[in-house]
Amino acid sequence: MRYRKLKGSKLFTGQELLNENNVLILDENNVVQDIVPAAEAGTDIEEVNGILLPGFINCHCHIELSHMQKVIPSGTGLVDFLLAVVQNRNMDAEQIRTHINAAEKEMYNNGIDGVADICNTTYAIETKKNSRIRWHNLIEVINMFDANMDKKLAYYTDIWQAYQQLENNSVLTPHAPYTVSTKIFEAINVATAGQIISIHNEETAAENELFQTGKGDFLKLYAHFGLSQSPFAISGTTSLQTYLPYFTNGQTIILVHNTFITEDDILFAQQHAARFGLQIIYCLCPNANLYIENKLPPVDLLLKYNCHIVLGTDSYSSNWQLNIASEIKTLLQHFPQLSLETVLQWATINGAKALHWQNDLGSFEKGKQPGVVVLDENTFAVKRIV
Repeated sequence: MRYRKLKGSKLFTGQELLNENNVLILDENNVVQDIVPAAEAGTDIEEVNGILLPGFINCHCHIELSHMQKVIPSGTGLVDFLLAVVQNRNMDAEQIRTHINAAEKEMYNNGIDGVADICNTTYAIETKKNSRIRWHNLIEVINMFDANMDKKLAYYTDIWQAYQQLENNSVLTPHAPYTVSTKIFEAINVATAGQIISIHNEETAAENELFQTGKGDFLKLYAHFGLSQSPFAISGTTSLQTYLPYFTNGQTIILVHNTFITEDDILFAQQHAARFGLQIIYCLCPNANLYIENKLPPVDLLLKYNCHIVLGTDSYSSNWQLNIASEIKTLLQHFPQLSLETVLQWATINGAKALHWQNDLGSFEKGKQPGVVVLDENTFAVKRIV
């Protein structure tokens, strides 16, 4: 058998950052065989300039919105952003698919080997059939009125069934607490026992204000749909503490954004998860947060409570690129107390564990085929090797 030997200026295993005196050994199918000291690796070593690391895991994307690149200006705030998405997301179907194809290629070339992707339509199915990326398809349910539940669930179930032709996992998931009715939450809880779902969580201060007082910026969104007030009851508490109790069936729940999450929310989530066998994952999409709200999540607070953190790119409607390396760069620039090793863990093995892909992706361990990328530690340019 012929082996490929790769040596970088450093080597990140998925767990730890090793120095340059280590060589990654792959077999002819790019399956990891070992990591050995350079002195023991023999000849024919390929040297690359940068950190060798496993392929990235993108835990939050909307590839269907790739045609909206540069359509919505940055800095609008979430509610105006959502209104712009509603008003601008429609385009000729073939053009949408063309942009989806381009985005898939971009993510793969940027070293992304797995994606948790939000799906509102079936536009991305053909791209995913031929993709070298592994996908977890989250069929996103949006419905604000209990009276519409049967009709809406039938609509989203049809999309879910269409995704069954793929080998990837597909599951119904709620969009956000400000767009999902009580009975829809209850139905999703029943339908997703033990599965991996996600929800947009506390992306703007107005989200908590909505449930605490029934007022705030979200009333502009509801007015667009002909409503004079919020369709949801006032809970008097935060968004997370309002909706999380609906989930009681051992789900893995990826909370996306968390820009305005509080310490009380984190403690509440930990206690609720322990009681009902949930696994709570916190997905950070820092470039999207800056694009929409110009604010970043409380990373130190998440670290204080040893939260399981992963990274996402969000979509081209709210980001300048689909590149996990860029998300890493942004986090390190704004949170200098973070180590590169820690953030690389979030981008690789933590994401693989969150999506239950750790047996194949996310780290350099014997028998795994996680992809290999090289990251320039100074510029954060990324290049796929395998």
